[in-house]
Amino acid sequence: MSISAGVLKKIKDITGRNHAINDPEELVCYSYDASGNSFLPDAVVFPLSCREVSEILKLANKELFAVIPRGSGSGMTGGSLPVQGGVVMVLTRMNHILEIDRENFVAVVEPGVVTGDFHKAVEKQGLFYPPDPASSAFCTLGGNIGECAGGPRAVKYGVTRDYVLGLEAVTAKGDIIHTGVRTAKGVAGYDLTRLIVGSEGTLAVVTKIILKLVPLPEKVKTLAVLFDSMRKAAETVSAVIREAVVPRCIEYMDRASIKCVENEFKAIMPDSVFSNIDAALLIDIDGSCKTIEKDAEKLKKFCLEKGAYHVIVEKDHKQASDLWKARKSLSPALFKLAPNKINEDIVVPINKIPHMVERLEKIQKETGLVIVSFGHAGDGNIHCNIMYDKRNEKESDLAAKAVDELFKFTLQLGGTITGEHGVGITKMKYFPIETGEFEIQIMKDIKRVFDPENILNPGKIFN
Repeated sequence: MSISAGVLKKIKDITGRNHAINDPEELVCYSYDASGNSFLPDAVVFPLSCREVSEILKLANKELFAVIPRGSGSGMTGGSLPVQGGVVMVLTRMNHILEIDRENFVAVVEPGVVTGDFHKAVEKQGLFYPPDPASSAFCTLGGNIGECAGGPRAVKYGVTRDYVLGLEAVTAKGDIIHTGVRTAKGVAGYDLTRLIVGSEGTLAVVTKIILKLVPLPEKVKTLAVLFDSMRKAAETVSAVIREAVVPRCIEYMDRASIKCVENEFKAIMPDSVFSNIDAALLIDIDGSCKTIEKDAEKLKKFCLEKGAYHVIVEKDHKQASDLWKARKSLSPALFKLAPNKINEDIVVPINKIPHMVERLEKIQKETGLVIVSFGHAGDGNIHCNIMYDKRNEKESDLAAKAVDELFKFTLQLGGTITGEHGVGITKMKYFPIETGEFEIQIMKDIKRVFDPENILNPGKIFN
């Protein structure tokens, strides 16, 4: 699906010559994402409008070259990689917040808006957009749509699809479509909006998004709940939701995770406490100023009754910020343990988390590899990081075996192989293990309706 000089000139005629590139050194910048894989595109284009996206896709459908939608390239499964060459379509120039409607709790945005910037903009208006992927400081809302991103707050508030009311999008043939509504309800016909959300850029290119907002909670309070046993921590997760309060988020960190960021943890607790920690839960609760202190004390008491070794209730915003800083610094800190990692985002029923924690310890012993687990335990979404050196053939084989065992057990527990990272290319071989042959065929048929020439993001999800 390579493109000719003549086709590149036609693309430049659509966007302007400065917004389409094919210089080798610049193409490299758009050849990789956070998955660690790399494929060189033939060209990169930066459209500014829905019309330009439409014209490029009409050209692609005529000339039969691939178009790969891309935001900031923060995806973990290779969803924005040009595995068959073609043109990477970077949507970061389409980065405007078009409307924030305070009266109707609705916002209209372009796909290149950075998620964290959107959070700040709506919060200034006393509103709240809950989805908060770990990469929110740089990932884009369009990318969030493609992967149906989640984040820690999903336990209480849900994920991206729960806040997308409607879309403007362009099909592979260049047709501009409008899906969904601006209202809280709307059931006229098939739900094309939810079909596109999470489709990883394989069905259409999203050019405008209508998002639902909610009132901003008055106050947020953070607790660090520390345990001398990983099993106690895992068992406490479902108990908190069932018997105490519904938290804004519950993040789980195992022993290896805590060790990776021990300097950050030691800065906020005595050494005598740190030396006895085997696992930690980082819990946020939110609500009114009147009730939140009472809820925090209730939660602290409950966790201690469940076997927590120590509970830290934030004294001020700085301490809460320090606690979350430790959690958010974890992912890059993992490379202290090994030069490479496989990051899988499995989800299990929350009452099965203790079983998953035990199996991870067993897989670790069987392979001899370090496996670090942390993540959004409140909704059963655990990020399992298998640390290895890919230059070592034996370690690479053991890491692949560990992934096989991890996914096999996840499905046995009634879980899923991906909670928020998508399938992309890295989970493609495992997709048929979870999803039936007939169901996959229906998905392929839908793909053909939207994209008969297989122009949009080919080589993803399906073998």
